[in-house]
Amino acid sequence: MMKKLALQESITFPGKPTQYTAECWFDDACILDMDYFVKTISGIKAKGVRPDLTGSIIAHYASKWLPELSSDGTEKGPTNFEESSPESVTASWMKKRFFVETLVGILPPERDSIPCSFLLRLLRTANMVGVEATYRAELENRISWQLDQASLKELMIPSFSHTCGTLLDVELVIRLVKRFARLDEGARSGVALVKVAKLVDCYLAEAALDTNLSLDEFIALAAALPSHARAMDDGLYRAIDTYLKAHPGVSKQERKVLCRLIDGRKLSPEASLHAAQNERLPVRAVIQVLLSEQTKLNRHIDWSGSFSGTRSPNPGLEPPVRCLSKREMNAQQMEIKKLKEDLLRVQSQCIAMQMQMEKILDKKKGFFRWRKLGIMPSFKSTMSVFDKIEEGEREDTFARQTPMDMKAKLVRGRTPPKWRKSMS
Repeated sequence: MMKKLALQESITFPGKPTQYTAECWFDDACILDMDYFVKTISGIKAKGVRPDLTGSIIAHYASKWLPELSSDGTEKGPTNFEESSPESVTASWMKKRFFVETLVGILPPERDSIPCSFLLRLLRTANMVGVEATYRAELENRISWQLDQASLKELMIPSFSHTCGTLLDVELVIRLVKRFARLDEGARSGVALVKVAKLVDCYLAEAALDTNLSLDEFIALAAALPSHARAMDDGLYRAIDTYLKAHPGVSKQERKVLCRLIDGRKLSPEASLHAAQNERLPVRAVIQVLLSEQTKLNRHIDWSGSFSGTRSPNPGLEPPVRCLSKREMNAQQMEIKKLKEDLLRVQSQCIAMQMQMEKILDKKKGFFRWRKLGIMPSFKSTMSVFDKIEEGEREDTFARQTPMDMKAKLVRGRTPPKWRKSMS
């Protein structure tokens, strides 16, 4: 009790929640009592500490009590259940169960606040000690949110059920993958979907070695994700081939059902070559793989041949077409692009020159039309006439004129009368 009071007096909550140090919470005296630790975590949450920091405190505290919850499984403290007291196996088992259920109840509700690897180890321990179904469902939901962060080692949880014949808990993984696939598009990204697909293919390859794995479980796990989740089906083909090796008694009809999961168009050339020579596959599946490869080859030849020169009218006399390399095709594409740009530049220049020629011709036509009519004065005479008119207007407007000057001007402006000479 004195240790609790001393520790409680030493705990302070600074203004910034990021200034908490892990050492003050990881003291051995702090984890002697589970109830006190729960109250401490509640106080930390009330002070606004970041959820990821709270999750790291819980993970470290749990690894002190249960070494199997640590990352390497070797961390031990003076308070683990094996060394606390010489109790019976049943009492230790019940204490572990209570401890796991309490940990699940105090986990931060925020997403990504707890590492997925720790949640998988906690779920493994929960299945081992037999916690209630509600706590297992809560852990499975949290793991499905961040299943793309899981590793194959942590996902290979053994089966602790006596009714399950497989070594691995395949039904658990099927539930996790289906819950992940049912998430909204905003909750899971395309990259996460691809990661989970690769993880499932690797898990299938490991689980396929178990002779007790049924065909329905294998198909259910392989088909739990949509078809667009796998960019390549090489991993799925490897898992199916491993299953056929470990289960030689599979019938032809079941082999056909398995091979329907594979899309021959998504196989790499190496996988297609292996499938074409695989005697465990049905003939129909091998033919589909060969047809897919033939289609890919024809498409590649047509695409590369479109950049080559004109072909002869007789295709039988043509030499065999060599598939261009990627560097050669890129060079041809760059050359074609450059030629198109040059052609557009020349066309624009031709249009500009044509417009200039039309303007010049219009000017020349107008000039010769006036000269032909005989009313096209010279430039100098036109300017002189205009100058005289302007000077006359200026004089008439601005000069001072007397009445006598105006009368004299009128007299001078009159033309003298032309008298008719007498005939006498």
